[in-house]
Amino acid sequence: MEETLIEQRRAKRQALLEKGLEPYGRRFERSQTIAQIRAQFQEGKEVRIAGRVMTLRSHGKSAFADIQDEKGRLQIYVKQEELGPEQYTLFENLDLGDWLGCEGKLFTTKKGEQTVHVVKLWLLSKNLRPMPEKWHGLKDVETRFRQRYVDLIVNNEVREVFQKRSAIIRKIREELDRRGFLEVETPMMQAIPGGAAARPFITRHNALGMDLYLRVAPELYLKRLLVGGIEKVYEVNRNFRNEGLSRRHNPEFTMLEVYQAYADYTDMMWLCEELIMAAAASCGSPIGTGATAAPWKRIPYWESFRHFAGVDLEKEKNLQSDFVNGLFEKEVEPKLTAPTFITDYPSSLCPLSKTKPGKPEIAERFELYINGIEIANAYSEQNDPVIQRQRFQEQLEQARRDGNHTPVMDDDYIRALEYGMPPAGGLGIGIDRMVMLLTGQESIRDVILFPQMKPE
Repeated sequence: MEETLIEQRRAKRQALLEKGLEPYGRRFERSQTIAQIRAQFQEGKEVRIAGRVMTLRSHGKSAFADIQDEKGRLQIYVKQEELGPEQYTLFENLDLGDWLGCEGKLFTTKKGEQTVHVVKLWLLSKNLRPMPEKWHGLKDVETRFRQRYVDLIVNNEVREVFQKRSAIIRKIREELDRRGFLEVETPMMQAIPGGAAARPFITRHNALGMDLYLRVAPELYLKRLLVGGIEKVYEVNRNFRNEGLSRRHNPEFTMLEVYQAYADYTDMMWLCEELIMAAAASCGSPIGTGATAAPWKRIPYWESFRHFAGVDLEKEKNLQSDFVNGLFEKEVEPKLTAPTFITDYPSSLCPLSKTKPGKPEIAERFELYINGIEIANAYSEQNDPVIQRQRFQEQLEQARRDGNHTPVMDDDYIRALEYGMPPAGGLGIGIDRMVMLLTGQESIRDVILFPQMKPE
């Protein structure tokens, strides 16, 4: 059926060409967007609009259609005797989904519908594929992600999600710029993948004759800038981790990372709250289930097991980290619906963090959870090069025991620390997950325009 419709549309394209009509137009100057016309509607005003044909309704020698641009939809009206044979031939060969330019005067129909009485038409792009009649429901979710361009055409709410995403990121930048942070860009191809424990993607640089890694995090480069004297720095960055896909994970994702000299993880808590609340306000979104005004809850890591799982693990010896992490994910995470900072993690899990004074087993670290999802992560950054080298060496040895031969020792980063890095707080916020939260989406693929998919 679809192939038949495609052939019919191709035939219309050919018919237009044979009559000397161009099915793929050129530059078209609009007088206003449809939203502007609706907001400032004036009876009899001459306008030029453009957009996609969403409906067609013929009434013999006259017809109506709905035209949609990025911001709105407007009805148009044509009469055969007014357009003339050539222009009406063009109209008769229209299909749903065609891009059309129109010139005419505004009027209001007897039913009160704002309309353009068209006197001239331009076909801007012929659509050769039939528009979907229904484009919703779980049965179509894979196709929606694969063909996001069609999803955006027919689902206004999807366009709104990505408009909100843009507003959220713009507001984050505004807030950080206002606080004196400098936005920078750091390498996406790195000789040593550092800043997070994750499996990297490997690529090959032919001219240098060496393997490189797509970055798993920009952290070590951003902290080099603290060494260089840039006291407040951030990057809205793309990271790549060669791991599984789920409703919370995509192998390519967007993070915000922020570093501030002379600060620690408590300063990052306040900054994290303020950034997320400002982002929520920018798009009129609530912040999770049971959210209240700042300060948000703060619960130490080991206390969270007593509070939510009813077990005391703090004094247990020889517990495997996989077991503890699994218990946290199963028993604690789902109950963290209101914004909650889980603080003071075991230092064994935090190789880039300073430890609490007098408590070397506890790291100055937090993770923020909202609606049972980790949104942010922060440290008081380790700035002692001797301790940092020791931590990297322990990571390297553990990687070898696990059969992972990816290099983790970054000698140049240690060299940078040896020049002296001021005490600092560092914060990472998962932009995709924050957008999920603030737009009410269930899957990370709903907030990434082109998520990674298995081959068709």
